[in-house]
Amino acid sequence: MRALLEVGVEIDVFSIYPLDRGLWRYSLDIMDGDVLPRSRLHHIGLARSLWQAKPWRPRGLGVVLREGAAIGMAAAQYGMGPLAKSLYVLPKAWAWAAQHATGYDHVLAYWGNYAGSCAYLFHRLIDRPIPFSIWLHAGTDLYYRPIYLRQKLRYADSILTCCEFNRAYIAEHYGDAAPGIAERVHVCYHGLDLSGFSYRPDGRPPRRIIAVGRLAKDKGFGYLLQAARALVDRGLDVEVDIVGDGDQLGALRALAAGLGIADRVRFRGWLAFAEVRRAMSEATVLVHPSDGLGDGLPNVLREAMALGTPVIASRVAGIPEALDDGRCGLLVPPRDVAALAGALERLLGDATLRHTLARRARQRTEEKFDMWRNGAQLAEHLRAIRRLAPAARASADAPEPRADGPRRRARPPRTPDTPALPGAR
Repeated sequence: MRALLEVGVEIDVFSIYPLDRGLWRYSLDIMDGDVLPRSRLHHIGLARSLWQAKPWRPRGLGVVLREGAAIGMAAAQYGMGPLAKSLYVLPKAWAWAAQHATGYDHVLAYWGNYAGSCAYLFHRLIDRPIPFSIWLHAGTDLYYRPIYLRQKLRYADSILTCCEFNRAYIAEHYGDAAPGIAERVHVCYHGLDLSGFSYRPDGRPPRRIIAVGRLAKDKGFGYLLQAARALVDRGLDVEVDIVGDGDQLGALRALAAGLGIADRVRFRGWLAFAEVRRAMSEATVLVHPSDGLGDGLPNVLREAMALGTPVIASRVAGIPEALDDGRCGLLVPPRDVAALAGALERLLGDATLRHTLARRARQRTEEKFDMWRNGAQLAEHLRAIRRLAPAARASADAPEPRADGPRRRARPPRTPDTPALPGAR
């Protein structure tokens, strides 16, 4: 968003999450109130959205009932949680459409699941011939719970995603969603403001391992703790910092204690971005041990690469893309404690290798993950998009031929080599 603003795109953000003002302290400096005024950030609570979500055009009620029922049925396949979240965003879309029916020339759904459903209904309700784009990321919205995704993909004029792996995944699992879907998929790598990431490969402690992310099972932090135990058994005096929080915190603390390494592991909780960056700069190596298909292309890898922190990560999804298939960091099979421990032992014991990987990784971030260049390219892409022709829209409105979701059980194709954003004016 910051890069889009820099090249003259006007943005309004419609946030679907319940408002927690205490989280403003975690916002990035590059997106402060002088850059994107709070007046451009829209939020509406559930009670207020239900009160304001009333027929404001003759066709509005019919659209909401028809689309709401279809989205609800698709979400119910994945359980009560996804169903409740899907229904939660529908009155928001209805209320926002009543208030903001004009003034925008593009609707971008950022994330494909709940934000995607909200932006999709918003676009249907405003009933204007402006483009609709959807941005897909990872397990949450593409791999495991693709709620009503086939319909949204058929409806979209542009499908954005964060890595080439996802482009291949969409082609394999959703290629039949609409004619020409492959031509509408556009890869846009997330970027960094590299001026804020000082490259410093030297002056680091000898054996400090850091992991950063939400403490969830799919992040694989338990495998990292087991690998740390293996290193201790080999006589290596390692320490582990885990930055983040989540529902696995208690289980991970218990695991560290059970492995006898609780005194070597620090659980640092959520930190402001500058503190996370500092913690990565003070580590010997960053480990991202994803336990399988879940992440698309984790931001934390690019951040560590830019800072000169060598990376070890699982060979899944878009991670090999970021690490140039192992040229810029070490790749290990997911859920393989022995391989992870071996990679850590190798990297911690070889300063020359650490410097080589750090240098290559920084160069790759400059080539692939520069925020300003990628943002300018994205703006050019968005400005070129036009609304689907009437025949294509009719295809998007066609009934679902089968249950929502991939055509068959999701499996990663062969690898080739976090709010809705309804308005971009």
